[in-house]
Amino acid sequence: MNYGRFAAVYDDLMEDIPYEQYVEWIAQSMRSGSVLDLACGTGVLSELMAELGYSVTASDLSADMLTVAQRRFKETGHNIPVLQLSMDNLEGLEDFDAVTIAIDSLNYLAQEEQVVKTFEQVYAALKPGGHLFFDVHSVFKVDEIFMQSPFVYDGEDMAYIWHTERGSAPHSVIHDLTFFVREGWMFERFEETHEQRTFPIDSYRKWLKQAGFKVTSVTADFTDDAPNDESERIFFHAVK
Repeated sequence: MNYGRFAAVYDDLMEDIPYEQYVEWIAQSMRSGSVLDLACGTGVLSELMAELGYSVTASDLSADMLTVAQRRFKETGHNIPVLQLSMDNLEGLEDFDAVTIAIDSLNYLAQEEQVVKTFEQVYAALKPGGHLFFDVHSVFKVDEIFMQSPFVYDGEDMAYIWHTERGSAPHSVIHDLTFFVREGWMFERFEETHEQRTFPIDSYRKWLKQAGFKVTSVTADFTDDAPNDESERIFFHAVK
């Protein structure tokens, strides 16, 4: 998925994401080591992990996202390597202590085979005993919450209208977003379309185990609680 113009407004849209809690979740299982931050976006999570002393490599498929991430790292003085690659093609990467796929990035893989291959590729990139941390939208969120659109935001320098519709695959959603971003005394309009798909929790468990992982925890919504029928974000921790 190439985010294009979306990269410039991504941080504003994600300002409510509790990235610090994400890092705390990781730190519960490992206090140091090398981390490959897949689908890093603009590098917020990568930067927070680097601040805590992790040796971070940031990667994303979008060159636009990586440009923003590199600018962030330069401004804050963090020496974080960046790689442009797809999360289901990690050939040549190895010996990481952990891999993260944060903030529903895995949901941009539309096919079951892509998710399975990603787990296999991550397994190969990890050291024995290495950790995989990721989260996905729940089936409930994709099938019910997202279908309550339109969603509207009206800020001082940016506004958007967000329409959704069901995708052709089970538990998939098409996001149609229209942005109005301040440019001087005018607002520039641009549009983005994104498609995401999720799968039942048991499917993720099965594919992780098939890849060789041991699933150590499945929790929901930035808590230590097990998911329920109305959980919106599902967190997986697996170990090689």
